[in-house]
Amino acid sequence: MTQTPSSPAEVQDSGLQTRAVAQARVQFVGTGPGDPGLLTLSAVTAINRASRIIIDSERLRALLQTPEIQLNAEAEIIEPDTPQDIIAALLDAAGHGLDVVRLVEGDPFLDGDIGAECSALAIADHDVDVVPGVSPLTAVPEYAGVSLHGHDVQLIGVESARRDLSSEGYPWAAEGLIVVSTIVDLVREVVAHALESGRGESEPAVITLHGGTTEQVSTTTTLGGLAAAVAKTDPAEPAYIVIGHVVAESSRARLDWYESKPLFGWSILIPRTRDHSATLPSRLQDYGARCLDVPTISMELPRTPQQMDKAIRGMVEGRYEWVVFTSANAVRAVREKLESIGLDSRAYSGLRIAAIFDSTVKALAEWGVRPDLVPEGTQSTAALAATFPAFDDALDPINRVFVPRADIATESLSAELSALGWEVEDIIGYRTVRAAPPPAETREAIRAGRFDAVVFTSSTTVRNLVGIAGKPHRHTVVAAIGQRTAETCEEHGLQVDVIAPEPEAISLADSLAAFAAARRDDLIAKGRPVIRPSQRKRRGRQPGH
Repeated sequence: MTQTPSSPAEVQDSGLQTRAVAQARVQFVGTGPGDPGLLTLSAVTAINRASRIIIDSERLRALLQTPEIQLNAEAEIIEPDTPQDIIAALLDAAGHGLDVVRLVEGDPFLDGDIGAECSALAIADHDVDVVPGVSPLTAVPEYAGVSLHGHDVQLIGVESARRDLSSEGYPWAAEGLIVVSTIVDLVREVVAHALESGRGESEPAVITLHGGTTEQVSTTTTLGGLAAAVAKTDPAEPAYIVIGHVVAESSRARLDWYESKPLFGWSILIPRTRDHSATLPSRLQDYGARCLDVPTISMELPRTPQQMDKAIRGMVEGRYEWVVFTSANAVRAVREKLESIGLDSRAYSGLRIAAIFDSTVKALAEWGVRPDLVPEGTQSTAALAATFPAFDDALDPINRVFVPRADIATESLSAELSALGWEVEDIIGYRTVRAAPPPAETREAIRAGRFDAVVFTSSTTVRNLVGIAGKPHRHTVVAAIGQRTAETCEEHGLQVDVIAPEPEAISLADSLAAFAAARRDDLIAKGRPVIRPSQRKRRGRQPGH
């Protein structure tokens, strides 16, 4: 019978070789052509779990800011300068046993030149995983309204005219569709090689820049006209070309689903509070917009913190039956107080928690707390009061409710809970003050009308934006979440174009999209070019703007 060594020392003494039980994992994660919505579930999971993330472009850095990404608190993002530096960074991270993610635009093996990186890791005996991504070679034509189904398709990547289009290269297909990824500087060489391969100069073609993003621009032309279509474009700009009769103007127009979105390409300013939900920007992006958040409010401690301190002690000592949160800021204010005295989420043990708004529920979840009561449908203090249980002295051992709130919040919720028989302690947990002004370039963009629209979610955001950045340009479309917010806009000299029928983020986004669609249809009916509000000829600013 052979005895198995039972310790590392016995393994060494026996002359046997063994590998570490846990290997460092290096994952090459495809990120698609540019639209964050094309990240796969596996990609999001890998990114959120990673200890070190290695990127090679600003687009990938921006991708990490999308709401779906919730990075590990200790995650380190590295952007090496050269391919050799990338390999060194991968080996260093793997050598320290870290979970490493190498982000790759498109698909790692189809679009990314990662062969040398994988080989270096394999030689060093590190495990490699690949998370496939959506390839721009197939996705960008679809974003441009070109159907690849039912056709012979040749996918080609042209990174260097010398290497990829030399006399030693192979001719391209003379029929069917050709999809080429390249850069603008190589478009002439691509055209020449296509002609040498037997394609006709008058054959339809479409060239797409910024594919899969809200800055996408697709131009339908001919093979011979491709170079002229991008003559004024940055030579280093990536470009995707489709050559073939299926991309004729009439065919593409019928399938142009992406660039025809009502808010496509619109730059939208969102003045926000610190307590800000991702629902509004996400919905606007679904309509094709790109959004910029500008903080207008910051949070500070109350001027007299004694009441809040007493309430926090009451939580710990069992003074309350319920704690009611109406904002994520209130959650943070209580959390900061608890942490300052060395307590964690276990302080909520035995308490019942009520909350409104997704951002509030998310803030609680970040601390491991799940609310007992969240109203369904409309999220408001009125909806919470309508679903809140009445006090029952036979069932409820304690009749007190703790409601931490902002200094500017109304006390209507407290009155409604009191009417249900509860003794409510309405405590100012934090003060809201005007945020610092945004960067100078943002302030200038606001005043000069470079934003197509601004969406106001409260009267406070109206007052504070005007105070820290000035009034939006008269050509900028103004959208308000409700009548009261609209009235505040008018008090500050702003003409309101859109008022949401319901005071909700989704209703506000939908209303703005409907406005943009009606505006586009009106311009088409009048035979005028469809341009965004920011593209209108500016003849100066009206008085007061």
